[in-house]
Amino acid sequence: MTTTLITGGNKGLGFETARQLVAAGHTVYLSSRDAELGRRAAAQIGARTVQLDVTQDESVAAAASALEADGGLDVLVNNAGIAPEWGPDNAVVGAADLTVDLMRETFETNVFGVVRVLGAFLPLLQRSSCPVVVNVSSGLASIARAAAAEASSRAYSGVAYPASKAAVNMITVRYAKAFPGVRINAVEPGFTATDLNGNNGRQTVEEGAVVIARMAQLGPDGPTGGYFSAEGRLPW
Repeated sequence: MTTTLITGGNKGLGFETARQLVAAGHTVYLSSRDAELGRRAAAQIGARTVQLDVTQDESVAAAASALEADGGLDVLVNNAGIAPEWGPDNAVVGAADLTVDLMRETFETNVFGVVRVLGAFLPLLQRSSCPVVVNVSSGLASIARAAAAEASSRAYSGVAYPASKAAVNMITVRYAKAFPGVRINAVEPGFTATDLNGNNGRQTVEEGAVVIARMAQLGPDGPTGGYFSAEGRLPW
């Protein structure tokens, strides 16, 4: 039985990914900052739950200890993320109004949280016969696409969120090289309607979670150190 942990799993893409992986036969630990919200979400889909706040060392360490006591971990999905630059009415904080505080807040969850969770759970993953890490990134993280003259992502004015996800992409590459026995990839789920964007995305969570769930089920011969959408590899 494959044991999977999904951070930020009580709603949105995390919850739908958990649902799809439970259906695929995984034992899924759906993590949430709020333990009660996590329990309610897990009960809906037959998952397990663990309290985990990716911004807190003690919380992450306690979650790792809990999973170790329960038997270990095979798959980690780093899904927890925030986008505080997205305001009401689709307003975005652009470069002219960017502050260090906004950048720091975004990176604390989206980047430092990923590193914190990887540090705590990689020792468990390395004991698995088929360890996998999926880092949920974004199409906005692609520097090649953002720089392209006609790229739709070039019209996006925000800085903090794309920069944080570009950092996640680099983390993915470096960790994949450092841990060649673990399949570690970044995925772009697409512009999905979730609370993160005020439900303004163009696709459903069912559609967005497909690539996350697919990459969470890689075998030992699967790709590593890559950046993928549902259609295939993306340019960095």
